[in-house]
Amino acid sequence: MPRFEEERKDMVALLRERGITNVRVLHAMSKIERHLFVKEPFVNRAYDDTALPIAKQQTISQPYTVAFMTQELDPQPGQKILEIGTGSGYQAVILAEMGCKVFTIERHMDLFLQARKLFEKMGYRIATLCGDGTVGWSEFAPYDGIIVTAAAPEVPDPLLNQLAPGGRLVIPVGDLDMQKLRVVTKTEQGFETMEAYGFKFVPLIGKKGWNGK
Repeated sequence: MPRFEEERKDMVALLRERGITNVRVLHAMSKIERHLFVKEPFVNRAYDDTALPIAKQQTISQPYTVAFMTQELDPQPGQKILEIGTGSGYQAVILAEMGCKVFTIERHMDLFLQARKLFEKMGYRIATLCGDGTVGWSEFAPYDGIIVTAAAPEVPDPLLNQLAPGGRLVIPVGDLDMQKLRVVTKTEQGFETMEAYGFKFVPLIGKKGWNGK
């Protein structure tokens, strides 16, 4: 039996129990080996429903958070998705496994290089950029979906501007202690916003984020 297969099945079962209903999200998370994305000391905890530390004082989000945000984004095969905050690369690979054309931005060069190497090793064609994610990636805009994996004080305007009509932005917004997950959909009339309950993310640093404070 492949390493951690039972643990991964248990993780997906827990996600179902916690209300994740999107079959494509669950299938992707049942297939992707999360233990490849965590640091060696934490490998045996890779399938616990908890965030784990990676390099540069960042984290890999807990599986439920990844599943919930992806379900809210509701990406479809062939859609162009921008991720802000590559981190370990796990969220980007989940999106790629779901058939999306993924573009991902990471501000830490070390994490950027590690993730890009892992994408290549796993055989995923994911476009990567090392830079300030708060200003987006205008070169390839507009995007059908944008997912932000760090907490912003407010929704960055460049990301709203880079959404395609009907596109959806999923982003945690709040202070540094707690955020609400905001889901913004671009309509003909402007933007529709929904909010989900509280999460806690690392801060979104950049020109349109926390500016390193």
